[in-house]
Amino acid sequence: MKEEFIALLRQTNREGMEQLIEFLNKTDFFEAPASTRFHGCFKGGLVEHSMKVYEILKTKTEDNDSVKIIALLHDVCKANFYKVDYRNAKNEQGVWEKVPYYTVEDTIPYGHGEKSVMMLSEFIKLTPEERYAIRWHMGFTEPKELYTTIGQAYKKYPIALLVHEADLEATYFYDI
Repeated sequence: MKEEFIALLRQTNREGMEQLIEFLNKTDFFEAPASTRFHGCFKGGLVEHSMKVYEILKTKTEDNDSVKIIALLHDVCKANFYKVDYRNAKNEQGVWEKVPYYTVEDTIPYGHGEKSVMMLSEFIKLTPEERYAIRWHMGFTEPKELYTTIGQAYKKYPIALLVHEADLEATYFYDI
């Protein structure tokens, strides 16, 4: 899946994309989970989730460079974000054993969507549509004080709402 992901990014021919791909390869992006417990909580879950969001989003709108960038990179903020820790749990025989689980180690506490925009902007120039879509892809899971702002963003850039929908579908319909 990593090779397909990278090939899709290269199709955009966006200046700085090779540097972004090089950065991703130096992180745990391709091995990271998508979350600690909600969806894609397994090695490689993040890239699988991102590919599913892309697959869904391209059915909702015309597939183009922006769709690839938005869908594939909306959660880039999760690179180097999760760590493996261990806890005690009983196995099937009722014996206690140490089992691995994912935990969060947020070394760059800058939010979620805004952190992805910030990270991507270090490598590639994002269009306003891409910035808004990535920033607001969490939709109404954001604090209620931001609902008016989110609504305004969705009216201005409808793809922002579409990526939120695709993200929800990948999470709840496909559990990745």
